Amino acid sequence: MSFFKRIFSSEKKETLDKGLEKTKTTFFSKLSKAIVGKSKVDDDVLDNLEEILVSSDVGVDTTLKIITRIENRVAEDKYLGTAELNQILQEEIAALLSETNTGEATEFVVPVNVKPYVLMVVGVNGVGKTTTIGKLAYQFKKQGYKVVLGAADTFRAAAIDQLQIWADRVDVPIVRQNMGSDPASVAFDTLQSAVAQQADIVIIDTAGRLHNKVNLMNELSKVKRVMQKVVADAPHDVLLVLDGSTGQNAFEQAKQFTAATEVTSLAVTKLDGTAKGGVVIGISDQFQIPVKYIGVGEGIEDLQVFNKFEFIDSFFK
Repeated sequence: MSFFKRIFSSEKKETLDKGLEKTKTTFFSKLSKAIVGKSKVDDDVLDNLEEILVSSDVGVDTTLKIITRIENRVAEDKYLGTAELNQILQEEIAALLSETNTGEATEFVVPVNVKPYVLMVVGVNGVGKTTTIGKLAYQFKKQGYKVVLGAADTFRAAAIDQLQIWADRVDVPIVRQNMGSDPASVAFDTLQSAVAQQADIVIIDTAGRLHNKVNLMNELSKVKRVMQKVVADAPHDVLLVLDGSTGQNAFEQAKQFTAATEVTSLAVTKLDGTAKGGVVIGISDQFQIPVKYIGVGEGIEDLQVFNKFEFIDSFFK
């Protein structure tokens, strides 16, 4: 199919294949059981497929869209054998995700006409937020960008220290204050420093709390307002980090955060340790927010730009 021309390097693709191994194995073992003894795609097979997609954390709404598409194919072709089901599924999921013009990037890049490009990162504690920032800084630096980090998650000393470790590891400057400092003040200092250093990209870590949406909204709004005193249109991207291994909980967090603040992109982490990788398909479809990055391993190279064609190809490989 034209959908699946090779885009990634073989090494990068291998990492993605390996990262989705658990999801794939679980999904296809369930699918094999569902169609055993069946020669054609009938109502029973479709009911089983629906159950498998939902239990793989694709999400109910996205699952229903996929089932409808396959029902239409069955009606069109009159006879659809179970042997063809994998290919049909692959095609229909690819077609569904192709309805948005996102998930087509292949490299870590930012717009050339924006300097510094300000990326604000949000997400609850434990989802891999700080690790994602560190890996992003590494990837951007590797592409030749000058990167500055801002430790504005000032409510946990561990968050500041962890970001410092990443800054040292990647060898990029970091702006930090003491625990309990005003996050907006840290963001302001970071942007001033970035402008003075003529940095290309600024990544701001923010508080990982969601116990009170109003507080979160007020806090992030304040951080944005203060940043705009230095860079008028900052932030250029608000990246929400979600833990893919939590499945439906990741959907819930996405709902909560998108209600509390304007999220413009998503990163889904920890896909290598889970059978819930289907959550990426559901999140890509359900939220009108692009999934930009996925975490498929613990190594520094294992954060990848999300490319829907490569993802689906690895999922069905």
